Amino acid sequence: MSAEDRQTLPDDISPNEFAAVLSALRSIPRSDQRRWGEVYVRGLLAVRGKKTMRALAGGAGSGAEQSLYQFISKSPWDADPVRGDLARLLVERAQPRAWVVQPLVITKVGRHTVGVERQWVSHIGRVVNCQQAMSVWLAGDRGSCPVEWQLALPECWTDQEDLRRRACIPTDVGPCPPEQCALDSLSKMAREWALSGRPVVMDLRQTSPQPVCAQLTARRLPFVVRVDPSSITPVPPGPKTAPGTPAPIPRPGPAQGPHRAGGWVGPAGLLSALHRQRMPVEWFDPAQQTMRATSVGAARIALRKDPTAHRQPERLDLVLLAAWTDPSRRSPSEFWLSNLAQAQLGTVYRTAMLSRRVERDLAEVSDAVGIRDFEGRSYRGWHHHMTMVSLAHAATVLSPARAQGPPTPAGHLAPAPSPATKVSA
Repeated sequence: MSAEDRQTLPDDISPNEFAAVLSALRSIPRSDQRRWGEVYVRGLLAVRGKKTMRALAGGAGSGAEQSLYQFISKSPWDADPVRGDLARLLVERAQPRAWVVQPLVITKVGRHTVGVERQWVSHIGRVVNCQQAMSVWLAGDRGSCPVEWQLALPECWTDQEDLRRRACIPTDVGPCPPEQCALDSLSKMAREWALSGRPVVMDLRQTSPQPVCAQLTARRLPFVVRVDPSSITPVPPGPKTAPGTPAPIPRPGPAQGPHRAGGWVGPAGLLSALHRQRMPVEWFDPAQQTMRATSVGAARIALRKDPTAHRQPERLDLVLLAAWTDPSRRSPSEFWLSNLAQAQLGTVYRTAMLSRRVERDLAEVSDAVGIRDFEGRSYRGWHHHMTMVSLAHAATVLSPARAQGPPTPAGHLAPAPSPATKVSA
């Protein structure tokens, strides 16, 4: 492609990083498709405002608009290898510390775009005419990037043949609740892409966390998930047993005081144990671009098996973290469940706080490169567009001008490590 046919990259995008990110397109077999992939990504970075096909094609020659539409909505190239190559590049270049699951709600007018339906959105708390999707981000202190996408299709789109045919939904794709979409994506990353597992960070306040925690445990994935304390019924962990043998869960008894095996009895005892164990944890807040300190406590707990679930362990031995983000409140503001029992308390909480990094990058980077601007109506086209958005996002966060994180020793004091307190203490 000649230089005059290219959109001009913004000044803050490194040409070297842009070229490195485009290397993920090599898995697309046809050279003309790779060419239009570069034009599309370049347009996402260069065009201001809504990313229409016409705007993205500007400066790319006559017929570019139709060619871009064909590349995104009709061409049969597989998005998964591109995403996998991008993920491996980010692991090498950015060394992410967590896999953060981030929901995405894309409001729409009308119901013609794939997956759009008036549906209840739990984390918004109301019915919205929208698409719902789940994304998995590779996240570190200095940046994050989405690498995997799943569109949570309502049953009306999978049960009606005319809608399936109109949106070209593959025959093996069925209705998928958002949490299950996320679990499927995580499994793909670990197994098919062969990425080394990182702690999964996920918000489960709007659902029962036990089934998701059980599936993450079965997949041998470490996790830190935010929970609503009213959705769990924790009990003290039982004594250690042989691997694979469920340990008996001790039951409170009148002759056993508040400090039995496990260190607490009942909700009040658990809250007291969390309060006793709390300590200040320093973490970098990307929203304020500053270091913050939060009082965090931890206690070992067990969750009993959900009686409605099948093929799950009888219990899960986990760690419950409580964070006092508001010093004026006596009760904790946040609760997190984790299976990182041997990690330091500060490490686990700082991992959980990488969700803040993703929230900021979603608002400042992904929205700017068109994450909500897909114009087509097909299932394949939606996935192609989101893959190109991931490439544009990666080129942005990998560029030196964008990297933002905790102060380095060269300029300011680096974040002080938290005391070596184990979560399992």
